[in-house]
Amino acid sequence: MPNAYEAMNDAELKAAIADLEKQADDLRALDLKLDMARGKPSPQQTALSRPMLDLLTSESDLSDEGVAADNYGCPEGLPSARRLAAELLGVDEKNVIVNGSSSLNLMHDVVCNAYTHGIGGNKPWSQQGKVKFLCPAPGYDRHFTVTARYGIENVPVPMTAEGPDMDVVRRYVEEDPSVKGIWCVPMYANPTGITYSDEVVRAFAHLKPAAPDFRIFWDNAYCVHTFKGEGDHLLNIFDALEEAGASDLVYEFGSTAKVTFPSSGMAYMTASPADMAEVRAAFASMRVSPEKISQLAHVRFLKDAAGVRAHMEKHAAIVAPRFALVEEKLTASLADLGVATWTHPCGGYFVSFDGPEGSAKAIVSLAAELGVKLTPAGATWPYGKDPKDTNIRIAPTFPTLEELGQALDVFVVAVKLVSARLVAEAR
Repeated sequence: MPNAYEAMNDAELKAAIADLEKQADDLRALDLKLDMARGKPSPQQTALSRPMLDLLTSESDLSDEGVAADNYGCPEGLPSARRLAAELLGVDEKNVIVNGSSSLNLMHDVVCNAYTHGIGGNKPWSQQGKVKFLCPAPGYDRHFTVTARYGIENVPVPMTAEGPDMDVVRRYVEEDPSVKGIWCVPMYANPTGITYSDEVVRAFAHLKPAAPDFRIFWDNAYCVHTFKGEGDHLLNIFDALEEAGASDLVYEFGSTAKVTFPSSGMAYMTASPADMAEVRAAFASMRVSPEKISQLAHVRFLKDAAGVRAHMEKHAAIVAPRFALVEEKLTASLADLGVATWTHPCGGYFVSFDGPEGSAKAIVSLAAELGVKLTPAGATWPYGKDPKDTNIRIAPTFPTLEELGQALDVFVVAVKLVSARLVAEAR
């Protein structure tokens, strides 16, 4: 669709800008203080898990299949917690570790171990000269921060509607032995909300890395976070690996961070038996035992995968109207202008928005002036550098519906005004 502002003559464009500036002044006068910067559950969502806090008391039996949750031991996590995590990931519980509350911490520690001690008997990454990590972009900024912190070169890879561009991924992975990994959020990806197609998952499973210590970091953070209909289907990466006759290629991570309480949930990971043996040995030097009382409470509250699905239906009832409001506001205000595109997810926590080239920083800055805090422009790219300055991550879950409506009204005015000004500046 052509840009409506480009179709205006000079007088029409000047009048449109003046009208939008008046709208911006009116919004500025409201002195709003709204936050859509990060994908946090709303207080309504965290309240869903408060009954879990009543399940364990001073009188509770704190044993789990012969393991005492109130003492040291069981470094891999309680048996029932490992079983629940395995059921959610669709893997063998023998290959699962449940430890800590943050899957990002597990990812960091796996990267750290690879950097300092190596993977599969290979030299530590720190002793191999320059090493690289592939970063599907737009993607998750905290992933990119982990590898950047260790001096690993983050290399952007284009995202498509079906997942990372696998022609680009294959070329890097199979031709360059300095490429040691790739970050992936395969279901309801951050921030696009897309789910990798079966074809993309199978393409990952069939990779023939030039580096024997290459691993796919499969961050399956949103595998239960559907809020629309039946949601998307994600092919199990380990089933695809078995079909391809491959192994020692994937680390998969997950957590209950946005199922129960962020920073107070349980995190877990899985990989091949050989890779998990190596991870267990590495973690043994860092961890005596995990937070087993929290694990026990989670299992008694959620029970099993069916219990998780029932709990997530309650989340969906809260989240779905927020995403519907985003779609409604963006469609009503921007669809006919030809200045923007955005994603239409069935799950997860984000909508990925693209404005005109050179607009994202200006939109985010103007929105902040008008009282709405957004994720910094460029955050969804390695090193915060969006090459076209177009992408903005919209995180609609935390505000109330009323606040979200106000924030979106500010956002669309900012998009329109920046888009119109870009056209005027180009003349």
